[in-house]
Amino acid sequence: MDTVTHAEVLARFGHALSDPTRCRLLMALQEAPGYPAELAELLGISRQLVSNHLACLRGCGLVVAVPEGRRVRYELADGRLRHALSDLLGMVLAIDPTVVCPDLNPSLDPHPEK
Repeated sequence: MDTVTHAEVLARFGHALSDPTRCRLLMALQEAPGYPAELAELLGISRQLVSNHLACLRGCGLVVAVPEGRRVRYELADGRLRHALSDLLGMVLAIDPTVVCPDLNPSLDPHPEK
């Protein structure tokens, strides 16, 4: 197992949260462990898409796969993630509509690449 720096941990967490489907998966796993087929049905997406995002979340170190016979159950890698996600969801963001964030909406980028 590799040891990562604090900055790398935050970067992995940020990457995981950068996709809405991964966010929805994390919120579902925050509630309870799940199986890919059930998660796909819950989120209304394909099992293949769920599997791809679960692989990403595993690669980021946020989710673990627990073999159960012929099935695999997924759960948060650390119980503290449940609290961290709850804290993030409870935050109030100070959004300034005059400040452009092109990463969130590329059509608002004042300096689009040519």
